[in-house]
Amino acid sequence: MSDAGVDTSTLCLFDVDGTLTAARQRVTPDMAEFLQKLRTRIRVGVVGGSDLSKIKEQLGDDVIQKVDYVFAENGLVAYKNGQLHSVQSIQAHMGEELLQDFINFCLNYMAKIKLPKKRGTFVEFRNGMLNVSPIGRSCTQEERIEFYELDKKEKIRETFVSVLKEEFKGKGLSFSIGGQISFDVFPDGWDKRYCLGIVEKDDYSTIHFFGDKTKPGGNDYEIYCDPRTVGHEVSSPEETRRLCEQLFFS
Repeated sequence: MSDAGVDTSTLCLFDVDGTLTAARQRVTPDMAEFLQKLRTRIRVGVVGGSDLSKIKEQLGDDVIQKVDYVFAENGLVAYKNGQLHSVQSIQAHMGEELLQDFINFCLNYMAKIKLPKKRGTFVEFRNGMLNVSPIGRSCTQEERIEFYELDKKEKIRETFVSVLKEEFKGKGLSFSIGGQISFDVFPDGWDKRYCLGIVEKDDYSTIHFFGDKTKPGGNDYEIYCDPRTVGHEVSSPEETRRLCEQLFFS
């Protein structure tokens, strides 16, 4: 893609779920097309808490060719200009003993929660984080929504996270509740701000960030509030597009 007419000093970073796509759904053809149009004006990157395979499911198999940066797992798996840039490892960082203590505690805690449904994959191991889901990640879309509605009333994830914060205090772990059925656990500082350390080296004068979970405890909160970014809170892909139209095309 030629840089003619592109403002290479401006970068837009987008969260995926709820920002570019509906939760866990594929990007619409319109939105995919709009991102390409946006790239004729500025640099574009996506930063998701999910692993790369889930981001590809949502944004297309060729996503790393279609945008300038793809930051999977908050940037712990980073692609720049279509090439792998860097990968971090949570087990190397935490050590096996703490990792196992943590996983065992979570499984034990979840064994005591009674839910309308339980499925499989309660702890998903990613490069830079653990993803913990009380219902299990292999639930259907209907079961996911049922759990999410229950969680809003009963604060299942919020309570679980507060227990873990107490139990593993001082162990250098952070927690964030994103999406509908799970929460992420990662070493302090390995939230979405991690990707800023990578793009900082590319000397952008302005970095915009668009996300929907920008309240404290949400997985967009830290990067949204970071002094290095201009944060935009959105509630849907439609709103993301409207804001970008105003900022870059009006």
